[in-house]
Amino acid sequence: MSTLDHKIDFSVILTVNKANPNGDPLNGNRPRQNYEGYGEISDVAIKRKIRNRLQDMGESIFVQSNDRTSDEYGSLRERADGNVELKEIAKEKDKTDEDYAAAACKEWIDVRSFGQVFAFKGGAGKGVSVGVRGPVTVQTAVSVVPIDISSMQITKSVNSEPSEGRGSDTMGMKHRVDFGVYRFNGSINTQLAEKTGFTNEDAEKIKQALISLFENDASSARPEGSMEVHKVYWWEHKSKLGQYSSAKVHHSLEIKPTEDVPKNIGEYEITLAELDGLEVKVFDGR
Repeated sequence: MSTLDHKIDFSVILTVNKANPNGDPLNGNRPRQNYEGYGEISDVAIKRKIRNRLQDMGESIFVQSNDRTSDEYGSLRERADGNVELKEIAKEKDKTDEDYAAAACKEWIDVRSFGQVFAFKGGAGKGVSVGVRGPVTVQTAVSVVPIDISSMQITKSVNSEPSEGRGSDTMGMKHRVDFGVYRFNGSINTQLAEKTGFTNEDAEKIKQALISLFENDASSARPEGSMEVHKVYWWEHKSKLGQYSSAKVHHSLEIKPTEDVPKNIGEYEITLAELDGLEVKVFDGR
């Protein structure tokens, strides 16, 4: 497999239909909004979904969700120590942080993609404090127009304990975005790809994860079919540094509403400016 030898930029347009795309735990789990009322999905949440999709593809993932673990380890420290090569490197005095990072990148695709901080206290071996910078960066997704949030009160209809009174006395709130179109951008840096061993094949897997971002992602807050990738725009430059800056590439794609209160993706206009010498591939979401 060959190390990535050309810069890549990408943009993703997605729709939200009666779902909570990313709840804010500091605000009653309401969908995230900035101070201007635009909806947001954090970059951390997006990378979590990419990791999940890569895991579904059979890739080895270091940062696994507790409810999606594919091995016997219950913590990052246990997963790192479970790797024989990493455990030996942590013990040997003549090994460097670069040796540790290289072994971790070779084992886990999310480490060589997004990077990772390995910070573990000393135990049987010496402590570990290693940082890996990954080549794949993802920006926060932001809605094209300010979002409207609907809230409803819900009740519990069963008792959790035998001694409890009527369950329906327990109240709660559920929040959702009735409809919204969000966009996020990202890039893949070749200089960092060389350091982590990120390959052209890895880039293809990231692209496939973006196209199918919400497969196997259903929950009470995001019912099946309520989150959908509309388009993925994928620019592959002809050099390591790229013909254009990532900002210029991302700005070549514009999406604007054609109605005052758009209610579906058909009420948005998407325009793509041509950049000389740089082709873009456009993929429909699955």
